[in-house]
Amino acid sequence: MSARALRPEPAIAAVNAVQDNHRSEAVDTLARALWGAARGEPVRAMEALAALVMNRVRRARERGGWWWGGDVVAVCRKPGQFAGWGGSHEAVTSDDPAFAACRRIARRAVAGQLADPTFGATHVHRAGESPDWAHGRSACAEFGALLFYNDVE
Repeated sequence: MSARALRPEPAIAAVNAVQDNHRSEAVDTLARALWGAARGEPVRAMEALAALVMNRVRRARERGGWWWGGDVVAVCRKPGQFAGWGGSHEAVTSDDPAFAACRRIARRAVAGQLADPTFGATHVHRAGESPDWAHGRSACAEFGALLFYNDVE
């Protein structure tokens, strides 16, 4: 008996293609956000920032939406949340070693294979900064120059 090649149903193949495209866009956008906000930080800090993005996505999905957006792309591109977009963000390629590392981290995060070292943090700022929302709060994690918070609504 000879083997037959299985062909996916057209509707299933179309759904899979859309999901793959969305996943690819999420990975690329998250990698660019990590590169823009944490490229000079240790890998552990970049992983923590990726976990923060995924925590925001999870919280938004659990609550039926949130001000920062409900998916990876929306969270990363929300104005004022991560280093500015455009210019170098769009031009960077995997030839840049820091961006290549960010892509690896982003792929793991989007696939759900990245542990959360931030204890559910949804907010972050650089050491030395003092945003209003952080007053009276203690960071739950610190990686490189990034302080993470999990008690901000």
